[in-house]
Amino acid sequence: MDINDNIDSPLELKISFNKLIEEYEALSNSEDAFTSNRANYILQLARDYPELRDGFSDVSVLETRKDVIKTILQDSFSPILTKNEIKTASVPFHNFIFNSSTRFNSILKTAGEDFQLQMKNMPEDDVYIISCTIILNFCYGFNLSFKRPFYYEIPDADGILRFYKILYNADFCEIIPKENAIEITQSDYDELLDNFENIELWKKKFPPNSYVFKGFVISNIFDVTDDQSISNIKTSLIGDKKRQDDEFSGEFHDVFRSLFGISDLKVGFSIYNQDEGFFERVYGSGMNSYLIGDKASKTCSDALCNSSYDRLLRESKFISISDVEGMFNNNEVPPPHIKSLYSQGVKSAIFAPIANEEGLMGIIEIVSGTPKVLNSINANKLIDVMPFIVSAVERTKSEEENLVEAIIQQECTSIHPSVKWRFAKEAKNFIKAELHGQKPSFKKIAFDNVYPLFGQIDIKGSSIARNTATKRDLTLQLSAARSLFEKASKKDALPIFEQLIYQINEYLADLNKNFQVDSEQQISAFLNEDIEPVFRHVRASYELKEEIDQYFESINEKGNTFYFHRKDYDDSIIKINREMTSLLDEKQLDAQAMYPHFFERFKTDGVEHNMYIGESITKEDSFNPIFLYNLRLWQLQVMCEMENAYYQKQSEWPVQLDVASMILVFNQPLSISFRMDEKQFDVDGTYNARYEIVKKRVDKAFIKGTNKRVTEKGKITIVYSQKQDEREYLGYVKFLQSKNYLDTDIEIVELEDLQAVTGLKAIRVSVLYHKAEDDKEYYTYDDLMKEIKA
Repeated sequence: MDINDNIDSPLELKISFNKLIEEYEALSNSEDAFTSNRANYILQLARDYPELRDGFSDVSVLETRKDVIKTILQDSFSPILTKNEIKTASVPFHNFIFNSSTRFNSILKTAGEDFQLQMKNMPEDDVYIISCTIILNFCYGFNLSFKRPFYYEIPDADGILRFYKILYNADFCEIIPKENAIEITQSDYDELLDNFENIELWKKKFPPNSYVFKGFVISNIFDVTDDQSISNIKTSLIGDKKRQDDEFSGEFHDVFRSLFGISDLKVGFSIYNQDEGFFERVYGSGMNSYLIGDKASKTCSDALCNSSYDRLLRESKFISISDVEGMFNNNEVPPPHIKSLYSQGVKSAIFAPIANEEGLMGIIEIVSGTPKVLNSINANKLIDVMPFIVSAVERTKSEEENLVEAIIQQECTSIHPSVKWRFAKEAKNFIKAELHGQKPSFKKIAFDNVYPLFGQIDIKGSSIARNTATKRDLTLQLSAARSLFEKASKKDALPIFEQLIYQINEYLADLNKNFQVDSEQQISAFLNEDIEPVFRHVRASYELKEEIDQYFESINEKGNTFYFHRKDYDDSIIKINREMTSLLDEKQLDAQAMYPHFFERFKTDGVEHNMYIGESITKEDSFNPIFLYNLRLWQLQVMCEMENAYYQKQSEWPVQLDVASMILVFNQPLSISFRMDEKQFDVDGTYNARYEIVKKRVDKAFIKGTNKRVTEKGKITIVYSQKQDEREYLGYVKFLQSKNYLDTDIEIVELEDLQAVTGLKAIRVSVLYHKAEDDKEYYTYDDLMKEIKA
């Protein structure tokens, strides 16, 4: 077997002791008799076995000359230090070892017969190029450094990975060009500097086997498990998506096991919530807390005894429990953290505070199922690790705060992406002013010459539906109260029972005849102040406990009244709004892709939306009126689709309600600005305010000369004031009729004058519906209702 077999390299490898023997030639003239005699003895061996100097690649020579090689290397591998030093002799960049210290052999033996020694940080694909860089240094004097730390990872008797760093001594190597070697020039070198990954170029400059490597390297190996464990912990903590990564937890446990040398070691975390004064678990893959066990959180007093609390929270020092079971058994009332550890089978533990200048942020919990292996002595290993853990927790805390802020902004005070650039620009100016010592102020955010679009899908008769639900709940509660008093009267005919029954009947009659705005409040007060105190007396004395308990269980805590029919109504409104906003948000993605514009929506008894489009919002010289027309057509089409989606799901909601859709057209550009106090955009200027007035009142407007609202279920209403708007939208309607979105019953009506607003008109046209998304039939609203009820 030849050591060059199956190796693609510019170097033909030969094991040679020539450079070492040259050192002995110098030592042979030493004035020290022992040194010179020893050197002459080595030189005689070299003369007797010339292949050791000339070099060889046949592996069998290592076996036949084993004793001679051992003698030559004896000074480099001292017998006195062989049990302590970790040392090998080998050829570079290959796991081919021909001489090693006793300790190295012992480490490999402990690793097991199946263990394959493999150098880490040595990518196989780069070995050829690395060999070329060595040739550049040795043969051409180019100072090209490619030094990287190389490691062995070798398991110990407990299966824990230990890390060994390899340091090469290359004093006994020489590289000699062969006939097929190509002379490397400065221009070649310059070209190679920018082409590390171009293997073909390197092979062109350094053909395979064009140089001879003669010699060997001595590897001095050091156990750096602690240093590497700390580095791995740091790397793990720096990594992104820690909690979501299924492998993170296992790897994190492994590096701590290597650091402490304990095979059954586990790591837990608990976060300290300073505002609430309790510890809570860290949610994520494999993240446990041994301090709080299987609970989501624990108060500090429930988690720790007083002395442990002081040490961890006040002094920021770790606590160790080397014998959990012994402490549990030796205390009549074990401390809470001991009880928690004992119940989880933990036998020894260390709790270390994760704290910075602002105070405690959390606890890292190191535990083991073996007693005494974790203690106050090896707890000091955490000292070098804690700064990285503190930094990671600070970063995670900051990320969480940013995420919370982002969610709050998204859900509560969202800044639409189309205008975010303007806010970012002003924020940067704010920061710059502050850095220059100026008094910064956040300037007004405004956009001029933008075209507004407004639409709404409104729930018709929502007030009537809610009043009906309220009446039904109050009727139900009054009837239940009357029934209980009638049963109580049979046991004891007290006049108070008869009087309360009379009042209840008066309220029931009034509910059916004349439900007023304050009726709910009056009846609620009567039930709370007059009825409930009597029920508490009756409950204890009249054998009506179960029935009265059931009455109280039916009462909604927030409103102190029955909440059945109103819950159905409220749930329906919530579901309607959720479905409509979800569809509108989904469709908006397509609209933004056509041309960026500002968009916002609001949930009321239905869903309203505002859009503004114009040059000042897009920040680019790209706006054209065609984008406005396109957005108007898109809006009309989406309103039709929302109507369809609504009625396809109407049967799924507890209360069957109807909707009516409206679009307001405003053909003049206006200005909008961000109101810092209200955290939203609003129109600027007196003239522009007319638009807001119309927006708020128009859906309640009547058709001129009638008592009929302009908005109607089953129809789309388009409100406008200019003839050109009428022509534009009639064109859109005609197009959508061709696509079977709208019916042919177009009507144009005038609106009664609103306060300070006259001359409004409206196009009204019926929507065509499908019973389901895959239904190809088209129905008017009336036909659809007949089909649904059939």
